[in-house]
Amino acid sequence: MINFETPAQQACYERITPWIHELFPETVVTVDYSPMFGISLGSAVAQTEVLPWGEDEAIVLTRSYVVTQIEITSDLLYYLLRENDSLYFGRFALDSEDDIVFEHSLVGSTCDLAELRTAVITVVKFADEYDDKIVSRWGGQRAIDRWAQVIQGD
Repeated sequence: MINFETPAQQACYERITPWIHELFPETVVTVDYSPMFGISLGSAVAQTEVLPWGEDEAIVLTRSYVVTQIEITSDLLYYLLRENDSLYFGRFALDSEDDIVFEHSLVGSTCDLAELRTAVITVVKFADEYDDKIVSRWGGQRAIDRWAQVIQGD
């Protein structure tokens, strides 16, 4: 059972749940304990999560892991920041374990089906486009390859 932090978060989650299943019927995985979905597209995976934003609003965050197990250097950070400047949709970020992610946020109360579809597909496409570029220049491991190792128990 999902424990929602605010009524706005719950309302947004309940509104987008049928859309996610309509848009990605073959690949969506609903997380039972969190307001989150996993969506596979090609060789990449996106996580779409509904987060509270204050008491009266929610954020729909779509995130895809790009590269893991990478040494964070000033050259790499400069590259990611420069790329962020040229992208009109989404952004690169580092998670708490210094994995490179690509993500985009939508305002929950105004999010519609077309906007949600665009967000998920675009985030996955950018992650898939940039993973090889980053690994070939700075090392690390594509997130999809790391995930395959985790599943296999390596």
